[in-house]
Amino acid sequence: MRVDHIGIAVEDLEAAKKLYGEVLGLRLVFEEEVPTEKVKVAAYDGGGMRIELLMSTSPDGPIGRHVASRGPGIHHVCYAVDDVQASVDRLAGAGVRMIDAAPRPGAGGCRVAFVHPKGAMGVLVELSQHPPGGLHHA
Repeated sequence: MRVDHIGIAVEDLEAAKKLYGEVLGLRLVFEEEVPTEKVKVAAYDGGGMRIELLMSTSPDGPIGRHVASRGPGIHHVCYAVDDVQASVDRLAGAGVRMIDAAPRPGAGGCRVAFVHPKGAMGVLVELSQHPPGGLHHA
């Protein structure tokens, strides 16, 4: 596994894009909405891994609930895996508490699953399998 990206929950995607793109000078890799997760994503090249800015499209979405209870900031760390289902099965078999028993759609055409923070020392961990041929964007 390698770190694929860090997800940062934001309240205002345009303000966050200005900071990361214009002020910090990072290159925008892609932007898309993931309706199943009720989130808009702006992904930046973080020099070997992406920085994904996440803004909720609904207060009842995962990012909306996170921002309402904890405020903006780091939401999760994502690790790239070759086979997300095999990784889920291996972790669950080792007794790691999972949020997902099976992969779901993620940004860029990835298949993703999440490890519960209580199973990962207080950190929400995403496991992500890139689609064949690499990431694609909406």
